[in-house]
Amino acid sequence: MSESNPQAPRYEKRKRSKAPLIIAIVVVVGLVAAVAAYFALTRPGSDATAKNEVAVGLVLEPTSLDVRNDAGVATGQVLIDNVYQGLVGIAAGSVADIVPVLATELPEVSDNGLEYTFTLRDGVKFHSGADLTTADVVESLAPALTPETVGYAVAVEAVGDAQVKLTLEAPNSLLLWELAGSKGVILEGGSTDGLQNSANGTGPFEFTRWKQGDSITLDKNDAYWGEPAGVDRAIFRFFPEGRAAVNALKDGDIDVHTALLPPLRAEFEGNANFDMVRAESADVFTLAYNNARAPFDDPRVRQALSMAIDGDKLVGTQNGDAKQLGSPITELEPGYTDLTSVNAYDPEAARALLAEAGQQNLSLTITAPNFYDTASLDLVTSQLAEIGVSAKVKPVEFPTWLNDVYSNHDFDLSYVDHAEARDFGNYANPGYYFGYDNPEVQRLYAEAIASIDPADEAALLEQAAGLVAADAPAKWLFNYTPTNVVSTKVSGFPSVNTNSRVNLAGVTVE
Repeated sequence: MSESNPQAPRYEKRKRSKAPLIIAIVVVVGLVAAVAAYFALTRPGSDATAKNEVAVGLVLEPTSLDVRNDAGVATGQVLIDNVYQGLVGIAAGSVADIVPVLATELPEVSDNGLEYTFTLRDGVKFHSGADLTTADVVESLAPALTPETVGYAVAVEAVGDAQVKLTLEAPNSLLLWELAGSKGVILEGGSTDGLQNSANGTGPFEFTRWKQGDSITLDKNDAYWGEPAGVDRAIFRFFPEGRAAVNALKDGDIDVHTALLPPLRAEFEGNANFDMVRAESADVFTLAYNNARAPFDDPRVRQALSMAIDGDKLVGTQNGDAKQLGSPITELEPGYTDLTSVNAYDPEAARALLAEAGQQNLSLTITAPNFYDTASLDLVTSQLAEIGVSAKVKPVEFPTWLNDVYSNHDFDLSYVDHAEARDFGNYANPGYYFGYDNPEVQRLYAEAIASIDPADEAALLEQAAGLVAADAPAKWLFNYTPTNVVSTKVSGFPSVNTNSRVNLAGVTVE
């Protein structure tokens, strides 16, 4: 993620230049230090060790703590893995490798791919102190895994006191992926009541406080069933403005910042106190066209807009934090194939297509969250101008983008980072905000997720991705590989997929 506002809150130290006050200040500081030292030495159980906590800077703040229902990735980025867990999760260092979490092992799957049987771990407790039971699993998953939410029906039932069986109407290769995400988190009694502003999970950290507009604090769960967290406290702080994040890092207010703005990399080049780590990811910065609205319901217009944009130059605006992408599927996901030659940069052909469609002199609006870096958008608008398309950028707060674009589909073009992996299903869903409706893509996608064989699934997805690329419902500007800035005092910070999940279980601080 990145941002565009050039004005920044400052973390400047106050300067006092009145000489007559210097002696008084020295005396006061000395007295305060002496008193503090006295109380530190005499307080029972006190010691001189530093606080064992890590402070992580993020760009986006959740709009709610309801991990099941909050749109966007910000809630899960903070809470999944740390506070909430599912039967399975995503392996550290990967985007989509499934591992057991609250289940003792990956499920036993029937030969026909319709039944998944999980065995629960012993000794797992919610942060409330209640024991995890099969009833909690059933009551959590039954209302979450529905045709409305995941596209298929799943029957969930307890088998004795330690096992849960999921029965599908048809095989579904995405089941474990869904269970590893927000729809698969296990809630006490399945209840979501009051979870917009609080959290009660089974993870290595407990939710402590949400100071809206500033931070979310998690404390170590001393009753955790697994390997204890390596820090006593984790604080997520939110910096929608990049300069403020840089200042906070340098002043020691945060130890890590994810997704540093590409133009700010130079701030930490050669700085021995920080490491800069590029995180492999499935993030795709996407210029989506409103396929349900004229003139974007004409594929020639969509193809022309896509041909106006030079992918190589776009990647160049990201200072190494991007890879060119011509597909809705990234290299880290099944079904990827190199489609950069489809609707590739060709402004002359783009102008011809617009003329053929009778759409010269278009005037369009690009709705974009206001925290992104402007370099790529500036290039997009200038290249569209070269084919006679006037495009103005409408920067909005992220909740406004969610309401106007994602929910109400009120936009011409949208610029946003799609940070979720395995989200090709959006192109097979006419109700998604793209408004893209291709029955053949929907058929291939349905066959892919119904496949028991991973090779068959990948081949079907590859075919579907080729059709989508040709139809150009969006322009996949680049695969974003964000730079995380990590203090050298921090070990174990995740280096993959951090715009979607920040698992702090293995993090330690010197």
